[in-house]
Formats: sequence, structure tokens, C-alpha cells
Amino acid sequence: MTQVTTHSWLSRLGQYHPRLIAAAVALNENDLPRAEPLLRQHLQEDPLDVAAIRMFAELAGRIGRYKDSENLLRRALELSPAFTAARANLALVLYRQNRPAEAIEQLNLVVAEEPDNPGHANLQAAALGRIGEFDEAITLYERVLQQAPNQPRVWMSFGHMLKTVGRQADGIMAYRKAIELMPQLGEAWWSLANLKTVRFSDGDIAAMEAALAGGDVASEDRFHLDFALGKALEDRGEAAASFAHYAAGNALRRTELDYDADETTRFVDRLIEIATPEFFAARAGQGCDASDPVFVLGMPRAGSTLVEQILSSHSLIEGTSELPDIPALARREEDYPLSLPRLSAEQLRHRGEEFLRRTRIQRKTDRPLFIDKLPNNWVHAVFIRLILPSAKIIDARRHPLGCCWSNFKQHFAKGQAFSYDLADMGRYYADYVRLMAHLDRVQPGKVHRVIYERMVDDTEAEVRRLLDFVGVPFEPACLDFHRTERAVRTASSEQVRQPIFRDGTEAWKPFAPWLGPLEQALGPVLAAYPAAPEAW
Repeated sequence: MTQVTTHSWLSRLGQYHPRLIAAAVALNENDLPRAEPLLRQHLQEDPLDVAAIRMFAELAGRIGRYKDSENLLRRALELSPAFTAARANLALVLYRQNRPAEAIEQLNLVVAEEPDNPGHANLQAAALGRIGEFDEAITLYERVLQQAPNQPRVWMSFGHMLKTVGRQADGIMAYRKAIELMPQLGEAWWSLANLKTVRFSDGDIAAMEAALAGGDVASEDRFHLDFALGKALEDRGEAAASFAHYAAGNALRRTELDYDADETTRFVDRLIEIATPEFFAARAGQGCDASDPVFVLGMPRAGSTLVEQILSSHSLIEGTSELPDIPALARREEDYPLSLPRLSAEQLRHRGEEFLRRTRIQRKTDRPLFIDKLPNNWVHAVFIRLILPSAKIIDARRHPLGCCWSNFKQHFAKGQAFSYDLADMGRYYADYVRLMAHLDRVQPGKVHRVIYERMVDDTEAEVRRLLDFVGVPFEPACLDFHRTERAVRTASSEQVRQPIFRDGTEAWKPFAPWLGPLEQALGPVLAAYPAAPEAW
């Protein structure tokens, strides 16, 4: 979802101060260091200029300072409630902060003022998808594309939504339409590859290679094309050529991300120091006692979507999605995780109650239990145990080479910064195993582990164990999970609509010659799998 860009209103600035026009030109050229002092000076002299406030908000949004951007836009609207463009910007900023319900409230006002603007409807559709209102979102996309059919990125977003609800053929058509309109749109090619069911033709591969060879290919298109070509060549058994493209895509993506493996290790060290048996014993009976949430966590690409699909096939359990709320609550804690011992019983209870309030919008049925399957919540497992001690935690785990290779060949829409370097990924997997092993020692029986390979080998026994842990009776529908019709918003959306398969457990083997850095970083974790190293 793209920011409302400055050039869309640049032509209307003739009536404004020359300094403001210069700032708008700088923003239009994405020259933020030039725009920023111009806007600061202008606002010092005229702090009530709502056009300047909106421009400064856009600058803040471009560098990821969304809260600052939100505050500025709210100030502009306080001064000028009819400033529709600022309200549209506010809706986008709220959406980017994972606050889709609030974004929709603003968009309802924006659309009432500008009903024929397809950009507003496009953002509205994306926000509706975030809260699970997929049918309404699809209707909106159809309306947008009827009014303005030559928008490749909107066709691509439409394809994402169709894929989510299981309309794969329609989704493929939408992605193909995006590519027809913009052959170098790497994300559309990758979206086809990411379905895991599409096999690219010779013509497709030639088209991707031609796009990649173009001199004016944007970085984002380039790494998406590399990932898509890696998948196309892997499907053909061309491991060396496939790995070269995967490696190129990962290396390029890694240059754009700020990830420090040492920081993750230190974070886990601190949690292990804090989370002693005595620490948990002193907080027994605290937190929010609600038993509604079921957390499925672990590494991405380890089977968490499969576990969610099995559980959501049960009549008492609702599947939602990868919810952003636990990380959002954790980020609010100053000096987290060192601040955890300072939280009072009342604060712990309030945090748990707030999680339930925030996630209420994701629940579309009256089933008593619901799933949050954000894999990276493993780093917040201690926090979850404190604020929601009656919630169930399920650790979905897969062989480290199979899991990490699956991550390396996956381009994620956001997050997972550890996954674009084999050594970073091995360390991340090892830190994850280390923290979960510690939690097993200090809170025995509070985390249920699903080993993917065991689920493949003896599905019924593993499903029964899983349901026993959650506390619900066995239902045959959980074995026929691939027949369950529901929206799935992750990279495994098409795989969980098929019976359980074994192929993925050995997909890494053709690439073994290039996985040395991963094996070295995993260290003793690799040999000990599925257990944790005894030395820990």
C-alpha cells in the first residue's frame, strides 16, 4: 500500500510560499534531507499552515516514524477538519501501524467526501482484509478495477485477497493481469511463485530473465524476480542455478534491512536470566485468567499454518491470523524485557485484558477459543505466560535444515529480517530453541511441541495429542483439515488446502552443498533435533 505521494498535489501549490513549494519538490524527488529543514523553518514561522503540517507528516511516514506522522496529521485535522487529503494520509498511517479498524473509520469519512477516488477504495479494501472482512474487500477491489482497470499494483493486491479466500484460479488471473500491465513488477511474479502450485513455463522464465536484465529495474522488483526465478528453477531440478538466484535475492534484500544477530542473542540471554522458577512462582495467580487464546508460535515455515488449520477445523476453535497485538503490547513496555519484573499484578492483568480487546475484531464466530499464529511470538513467550497464564502455547517445530532452507527461499512481505542470510538464520533458530528449552525447564508442561515430521508420519496420533493439550475432544474434521473452508493469509495458504504431504521435509537436500554457513551457525542444535542440546 503506497503513501499518498506529494506529486499528486504538487501542481496545486502555486498559491503557497516559495519555500513550501521547494519542500514539495524535494519530497517529490524523495530528497528528504533537503525537504526536512525547509519544512521545519516554514513551520517555525507559520505553525498553523496545515499544508506544511501534512507535508511534514508525509516526511515522517516515509522514514517510518508513524506515530509522529499520526500526531502531525491529527493536528492538521484539528486546525482544518475538512482537509480530506490529510485524513486520507491519516488512514494510511493508521493502517501501517496495524490499526485497520481506526483506518476504516477515517476512510469512511474520506470516501464520503471523495467517492470516486480509487486510491481510497483500494486502501479501504486492504484494511477490511486486515480485519477479516474479505468479501467486502473483494467487492471494493472489483469496483476499483472496474473504474480504473489499468493499475497493475491494484490487480496484484486483488490477487492477494483472492488467494487468501481460496479462489486460486481467480488470484492467478489477477496476478497475470498485473504482469501483463507491468512485466517488470517483480512482486506479481513472486506472488505467483509463492502460491507453491504454479509451474512457470519457458516463456515465463524468459520474461522474468528479460525483466531482470533491464537496466532500470528497481531494487524491490529485482529481488522479487530473483526469488521467483529461484522457485521456477528449483521446480525444474536445476539446483545450482536456483540457488544462485535465491542467494542474489537474499543478498540484495539483506542490504536493505537492519538486523543484528547478536542483539537477538542478548535478548534471549536477558529473558533466560529473568524467567526463573522463582520469578514465575512469585507471580502465580496474576495476569488475566481468560483461556480463549491459543498461541501457535515458533519459526516461520515450520508448520504453524498447518497446526492452525487443524485446530480451526474443530467446532470449538476459531482460526484468525498472524495477529500483531502481542508484539505491539511488548513494544510499549519501556526497557523490555528488563521491565518485566517491575510489572504489578494489576498491570499484568490489564495487559492480558487489552490483548483480548484488541483481538476481538478478528473473531467472526462464537467459538470459545481462538488462535493467534504469529510465529515470532516465541520471543514473547515469557510475556504471554505472565499476562495470559491460562492461554495455550503451541510450539510448531521443523527440522532445522528444512525449516531454515524454506525461510531462505521465501521472501516475506514484512518482518523476518533474520531470514535473508544463512548464518543469521542458523543463529536465530538456535536462540529460539534455547529460549523454548529454558521455558520447558522452568514451566514444565506449559508449552506443547508439534514436531512437523512426526505430524507427517503419524497424523492422527499427533492431532489427538494436540487437541488433548488444548482441552477439546477429538473431532474427525481435524484430520480432514484441507477441506475446511476459511481464509488463510500466509505463504502456506495453498499447501494447507491439500492433504498433508511429505515432500517438503527433504526439499533442502539438493541444496546441501551450499548450506555450510547454516549448519555451522546451528551448531549442536542440528545434531540434537528434535530435542534441544543437553548442554543447555
